[in-house]
Amino acid sequence: MAQDFPLIKFEHVSKIYQTGEIAVRALDDVSFTIHRGEFVAIIGQSGSGKTTLLDILGCLNRPTEGEYQLNGQSIQTLSDHALTTIRNQQIGFIFQTFQLLPRKTALENVQLPLLYAGLSRVDQRERALELLTRVGLDNRTHHYTNQLSGGQQQRVAIARALANKPDIVLADEPTGNLDSQSGQDILTMFHQLHAQGQTIIMITHDQDIASQAQRRISVADGKIVSDDQVMTSHPLMV
Repeated sequence: MAQDFPLIKFEHVSKIYQTGEIAVRALDDVSFTIHRGEFVAIIGQSGSGKTTLLDILGCLNRPTEGEYQLNGQSIQTLSDHALTTIRNQQIGFIFQTFQLLPRKTALENVQLPLLYAGLSRVDQRERALELLTRVGLDNRTHHYTNQLSGGQQQRVAIARALANKPDIVLADEPTGNLDSQSGQDILTMFHQLHAQGQTIIMITHDQDIASQAQRRISVADGKIVSDDQVMTSHPLMV
């Protein structure tokens, strides 16, 4: 039966950091919803609040005020252990700097979240091989990160993010450390994942990158200043 609540719901969310006697509102009364299957870009310059927004979306931090619901569950009162479980099972993270373990192979990096999820070694390997094949790296499974290009490392990171079949792929400046062709290859992969029904939230400061999403939320001074559908025409590359 279809669920009648949004995947993500922010209601009057604020995040306040106290610096001595000064209270800084990194987020200020932010409200929005994101539904399953959307491809959303959150765009803003340095200091706009988008990193704080990312941290709350990824259950790495809690709101000071307001409510964040993920899959209909309010996250701010959950224990640290419960949030760790949510991050492992419901959210796939992709970072600008890849965040791969250098002393492990591509296969081992993708297996890691499956290990934390309690899968058997055989199931870990089967799922990791399936995902590396999916991102076009079936011939690089036993390569270490220093033997991979930047674009290949980001593909490993995407495979790792998908390991536990997350509700959300949360990508933080995913093309920021890549050359233009590798960056476009990663965006093409996002379009393919979106076409298959994956919810993607991409954090960026680049208007051109944001324009490739289905929807663009612009943030400035801790507030949402616009929330628009983006008219795009990006053919999927196979």
